[in-house]
Amino acid sequence: MENENMQKIYLLQGGMQHYAWGGAEYLPALLKQVSQPDMTYAEWWLGTHSALPSTVMVNGKAQPLAEFIAENPQVLGKKSRAKFGDELPFLLKILDVAKPLSIQLHPTKTQAEQGFILENQQGIDPKASNRTYKDANHKPEMMVALSDFWLLHGFRHKADIIAELKRHTSLRGLAEKLETQNLHDFYADIMQADQAQLADWLLPIIHGQKQAFIEGKLSLENPDYWVLYTMQAMDIAEDKLDAGLLCFYIFNLVHLQKGEGIFQAAGIPHAYLRGQNIELMATSDNVIRGGLTPKYVNIPALLEIVDTQEITPNILPIAQTQYHTFENFVDDFTLTEVNLVQNEHIKCISESAEILLVMTGELEIQGETENYCLSQGQSVFICTDSAYTLRANQTSNAVIAKLP
Repeated sequence: MENENMQKIYLLQGGMQHYAWGGAEYLPALLKQVSQPDMTYAEWWLGTHSALPSTVMVNGKAQPLAEFIAENPQVLGKKSRAKFGDELPFLLKILDVAKPLSIQLHPTKTQAEQGFILENQQGIDPKASNRTYKDANHKPEMMVALSDFWLLHGFRHKADIIAELKRHTSLRGLAEKLETQNLHDFYADIMQADQAQLADWLLPIIHGQKQAFIEGKLSLENPDYWVLYTMQAMDIAEDKLDAGLLCFYIFNLVHLQKGEGIFQAAGIPHAYLRGQNIELMATSDNVIRGGLTPKYVNIPALLEIVDTQEITPNILPIAQTQYHTFENFVDDFTLTEVNLVQNEHIKCISESAEILLVMTGELEIQGETENYCLSQGQSVFICTDSAYTLRANQTSNAVIAKLP
């Protein structure tokens, strides 16, 4: 680093997003905050994104992390600066998904750059509700489940979709259609269907399965359960059906055990349905929505970038070691999980800027000149080329976001 006397580890404070789909208790409990009545707590952000920037404590004063990095870009390291410039390339989040999120996908870097320029030229305000490209970056993301977690992830294999559709009399016409159609055109037709057509497809299932749903007789592996659950959770009326409800029959329904992970590449449609997770992504807020949301749904943009390849979900296994780095898919980030029993310690060296967040227990982090005792929910920003020791005062779990 250019200033050898400069501190290398800083206490980091994130920020909360209160989206309507968030839960009431999980994040306040994790962060040891007092929850407020009638308030939702959806996402805890740690990073520099302008929508909710974190702060670091510098000489006893809070400073925006982005400002600190702008003043001291060497903290990112040469490798990071050469590839991503003088900005932190990743954003770490904790999510509490109490109600289903919108079906969504994210653009490639090139698509984001082009879309961002175009919407700027069109004069669409960056904060406008009909703005699709909030920035010029891609948003690949990975997640690790903190509980049983359910999500939709990519298109099922075509033969499986056809078999699933044929389970219901009202969907057999769709199955026959798919037998002679490619997945992209098939998906486009569904997303552009009118209310009358959606009613023909969905109402027989909704009416036929409603009582079984109420009585708790539908398995969570059954797409019918999620159709009825989503209608209830999102207050979707039978005369205002959402085309996204059909996606429970054509996308992979994935159940992750606590500790398992999955990666969402550009263009892959997905939706989080229920549970808590850690999410790590490129620093971006570009979301193209495909239904199950009151927010702006841009069907032309969706159909332009959706990846309709048939996918077998690649579930990342549970960490089995003290220091476990999950499989890496992009250059922008990787996630390491640290598991230590009481009095265990490990020595680490940061090869890029890092964000460390304690999930459970209490960890002592000792750098060359710093020593912090971090309890559950606390985090630090670690500059590149920092040697530090992690010691567990009690059995502890932490995650570290960094470059591969």
